[in-house]
Amino acid sequence: MGIRALSVCLVSFLALSGAFSQNAAAQVFPEKFVKSMRGELTQGGLVILTLQPDARALYNGRTLPQYENQVVLGFGRDAPLEQSLLFTLGETARAIDFQLKQRAYVEQRIDGLPPAFVTPPPDALVKIKREAANKRKARSELTLQGGFAEAFVWPVAGRITGVYGSRRFYNGEPRRPHYGIDIAAPAGTPVKAPAAGRVTLASPDMYFEGGLIFVDHGLGVTSVFMHLETLAVTVGEKVNQGDIIGTVGSTGRSTGPHLDWRMYWADRRIDPALLAPPR
Repeated sequence: MGIRALSVCLVSFLALSGAFSQNAAAQVFPEKFVKSMRGELTQGGLVILTLQPDARALYNGRTLPQYENQVVLGFGRDAPLEQSLLFTLGETARAIDFQLKQRAYVEQRIDGLPPAFVTPPPDALVKIKREAANKRKARSELTLQGGFAEAFVWPVAGRITGVYGSRRFYNGEPRRPHYGIDIAAPAGTPVKAPAAGRVTLASPDMYFEGGLIFVDHGLGVTSVFMHLETLAVTVGEKVNQGDIIGTVGSTGRSTGPHLDWRMYWADRRIDPALLAPPR
């Protein structure tokens, strides 16, 4: 991909990030309100709480939507370590404070990009702004479906060449952190849905992302697939885990064939590697 090797640092990062834990921090939330918890309480993490019947959970003053007594809570790359949830059950209310694990992020330098993909020319800004609005719209609808609760699988097999949260330099210039997992694979390799959901965006020619697909897994959890060579789904289509949705490419801001897999919870970028099995 033209990316300088992350070598031992990358391997250590992936080993520490771990998989989607079934019983992490099981005692954090009172059994009176929470039956079980899946996931990791860490920056970039996502947790699924199965609530007791009639219980509710509020985060930042907002009631978390439920699907079959389950709620989802995600934390961004630099989320504050001190967090709190308010639980209610009948006339009982209790605030629970909890602590996130702090993450350490690697640095990655990518060279050989066309200058227009580092500093877009003025005539490209209209397209970029229009595409940004389309992406926000594709993530704006909250749906009640259960794909988020499946045990996620990797959408493609290959060598990991970029990790979530890494500080990025393009052609030597600092830019925003990387919010996905880069998986190198030959062009044309099938890309599979990591969990069930509905396609909310499918575009073959985005400025930065190239071929781009969004899959909504429910309760604000969305998978993003970038730099695709071909797209095999359309907006509104429902997919099951393992369905082929496209193929690996090197479109948009890319220096070689790979899949950039990203995930959102609402407007927060979370780490896909924490949901998929260990590699």
